[in-house]
Amino acid sequence: MAGQFEATAEINRPVEDVFAFLAAGTNDPKFSPRVQEITKTPEGPTAVGTVFTSTVKDAGMKTGRTFRITEFDAPHRIRWAETSKNVVMAEEGGYDVESTGPGTTKVRIFNVLEGHGVGKLLVGFALSAARKDAPAFGQRIKAAVEAS
Repeated sequence: MAGQFEATAEINRPVEDVFAFLAAGTNDPKFSPRVQEITKTPEGPTAVGTVFTSTVKDAGMKTGRTFRITEFDAPHRIRWAETSKNVVMAEEGGYDVESTGPGTTKVRIFNVLEGHGVGKLLVGFALSAARKDAPAFGQRIKAAVEAS
């Protein structure tokens, strides 16, 4: 079973600032307590093909995650795919960023989670937890961007 979760937030910053914060990719630990560390390859601006490698902690277990940027349309759209092999993976995900007025921006983040092997049994629990946390996740993104 695969499924999607998403979160939205209205952020009191211009669309270009919000997009730049999210596109940096290395800001994830500021709003996702799962992300312990994250690096970007190659250095420089994020673009299609940029790879982010992170260590995350889920249910008390640390795993390595690798994501490749598959679409990059500044300042409105970023898409990624997880290339690491984990029991539950984000097969695809992304940000949609749109201006909602002078100095305000709406952000939507989503991930499509899929289970592999024993992960087929766990993906439902992962989706349930992600969907339950989605409103708070959106608010953590808002707080992190507004604090930057």
